[in-house]
Amino acid sequence: MRQTSLALALGVALASPAHAEALSEYVWDTIVVTPSRFPQALSDQAANATVITRQDIADSPQATLPEILAQQAGIGMRDLYGNNAAASTVDLRGFGAAGDQNTLILLDGRRLNDIDLSAIDWAALPLSTIERIEIVRGGSSVLHGAGAVAGVVNIITRSPLRMSNQAAAKVQLGSFSTRNAQLTGNLASDTAGLRITADHFRSDGWRDNNASTQRSLNGDARWKHDRGELVFKFGGATQETRLPGPRTVEPDIGLNEVATDPEGTHTPLDWAKRKSYQAGLNGSFEFGRTDVMLDLDYRNKQQQAYFDFGGFPEFKDADLDMWNFSPRVRRPFEAGGIAHSLVLGADVQRWDYRLRTSNAPANIGTPINRVAAVQNSTGLYVRDEMQLNPATKFSLGGRYEWFEIDADDRFDAAAPGGLFGSGALAGSQNEAEYAWEMGIHHRLNPQHALFARLARSFRFATVDEVYGFSPGFTHEFQFLKPQTSQDVQAGWEWGSGASRLRTAAYYMRVKDEIHLDTYTTGIGNTNFSPLRRYGAEFEAYDRLGPVVLRAAYTLAFAEFTDGMLDGVALKGREVPLVPRHKLSLGAVWHIDEQTRLSTDVQYVGNQRMENDEPNRFSQKIPAYTLVDLKLMRQVGNWQLAVALNNVFDTDYYSYAVHSTSNTDRFNAYPLPGRNGWVSVEYTFK
Repeated sequence: MRQTSLALALGVALASPAHAEALSEYVWDTIVVTPSRFPQALSDQAANATVITRQDIADSPQATLPEILAQQAGIGMRDLYGNNAAASTVDLRGFGAAGDQNTLILLDGRRLNDIDLSAIDWAALPLSTIERIEIVRGGSSVLHGAGAVAGVVNIITRSPLRMSNQAAAKVQLGSFSTRNAQLTGNLASDTAGLRITADHFRSDGWRDNNASTQRSLNGDARWKHDRGELVFKFGGATQETRLPGPRTVEPDIGLNEVATDPEGTHTPLDWAKRKSYQAGLNGSFEFGRTDVMLDLDYRNKQQQAYFDFGGFPEFKDADLDMWNFSPRVRRPFEAGGIAHSLVLGADVQRWDYRLRTSNAPANIGTPINRVAAVQNSTGLYVRDEMQLNPATKFSLGGRYEWFEIDADDRFDAAAPGGLFGSGALAGSQNEAEYAWEMGIHHRLNPQHALFARLARSFRFATVDEVYGFSPGFTHEFQFLKPQTSQDVQAGWEWGSGASRLRTAAYYMRVKDEIHLDTYTTGIGNTNFSPLRRYGAEFEAYDRLGPVVLRAAYTLAFAEFTDGMLDGVALKGREVPLVPRHKLSLGAVWHIDEQTRLSTDVQYVGNQRMENDEPNRFSQKIPAYTLVDLKLMRQVGNWQLAVALNNVFDTDYYSYAVHSTSNTDRFNAYPLPGRNGWVSVEYTFK
């Protein structure tokens, strides 16, 4: 395997004898916004919520957001290429292949999930810009709309008003010719502030045809006024990624490319590019006891991808515009001796999607297919929190959402490569769905609390899930039923100082789950038979002298409760790509006031491969264990770090798909062996 000892080079230089410890205390009353869409304390929420702090992110040996999230209970991650989170997905509570469409990802409360199936561009937001990450598990469609079926991950960025005037420059070098440079500037007064971060990443990747280049620019401008705050956020990113494709295994003919040539590729010509721009204006206002918030957002994404397909090439050029307007108001009042906090709000969204396909980039001016889709949704919601007594809070909420999509496909048989193509008839769909939730949080004493929550959530099909092939291999729009789910969860939490525990059990029933089937001839995109998901999640944090410890365990079951597929009864069959067991352990040793050593250990159990809903294949994605290390040292204005990932050079992969015609054949996406990096950062104050 190609690797470098660069990540070990500074190890001795960073070592330092231990003396006085410097540990930050955990503050139980962390202010969060995700559970209610208004700032309030985490400690009394009727939700299974976790906060990843800025310090947690800085201490983590992981270099990307999905890897950091995967250390938490209930969250799984799949990575195809292992290069700066390109083509990575996050899966909350075991939705498998559809995990990224059922876990809603927000950036400062703004939706990042799109109506196509492209992955979140995780690398467009450098870790240094993040203040905290809020995770709310369980159906959250009342406040956050379609797609928040399994829960919500809200990434909160740092405010320039909470930082001093400074600039920072960071350089990171690592295995596989990885280079990363970052510049950050912050300028602030008592009432106004501006923060800008520019980042450039380049890596050859572990595999052949695996290079990735990422550039991003993010800005945050804020102004405090007598009644609140105005925030303007803007940014853009470009990404160029080579696509190495899978490695094939077929034991009955002695073929095992995962073992003999994991770094190789059969797709040396495949690649993908993306450009994105976004801007958002947020206003928060106080009028007496009434709080008002207004969000107006715009985002554009341009994508291109080329697949050679063994001499039968396909080129795609997609353009997506998204507008969002989200006003909401919170009003506290008292009635019948009970204190209420009432939230009323609306979300209005519009998506314009345009896709052109051809057999080569040079021919895209005369495309084979021109697909256009316009999607609109409007949601109205209300949620009330009631303080029944000093120890008990009860919440109740509901949402109603209207959804419509109009799509057409203009086919040109005379276009280059269009001889054997087809076009879909224009179509439209109008739907309406509702969500509800109710929860209770009861504090037994200052350290112990119980919580329980019931919810109904939903999601609508994306454009890529609608536009597919018929059993006769002609294009068509396959409009699907909305997916709905009902879930219940209950748990216990304990917190005292820097120590805390949380455990929760959940049960979820899903109806008409939306499934994109690209492997089974004649099935097409479909609504699955009923499913259920249930399990338990456990999180623990503690401090033993200069060492901070963390543990997270997930027990997850996902199975069908009815239906047939390919002549096989699905009842009791496991959902693919859902490991039964997942365990994460972490420790941060504060060697002295300037030096910290972090260790992460993660175990992921075996799981069925995609396309194995009938559970007919004996091969599974094998279980694996990864160990990661990071050493950090602060020397004046300098910050030095060295990390080593996959310390024991484990051979593993987190995604694989079975052949539909050969029960002994499958494709897997092997991930990097031992690798590391070093970074040097200087802050100008």
